[in-house]
Amino acid sequence: MPLIAIALAALAVTFEQLIQWKFGAMGIIGLVALTVGVKAKSATIGGVGAVILLMLLAQSG
Repeated sequence: MPLIAIALAALAVTFEQLIQWKFGAMGIIGLVALTVGVKAKSATIGGVGAVILLMLLAQSG
């Protein structure tokens, strides 16, 4: 069980660093808002985070 937790934590940190490298500070803000919205079961905050990430993805493509 601890091995799975360590692997998931490493994956999360890697994903966060990838988002920050590709999209900068606004990508981290969007990712944090999406994560907080999902954990708090707040559709508004999660929606704002999702929209930020979608706008960044649309801009880069």
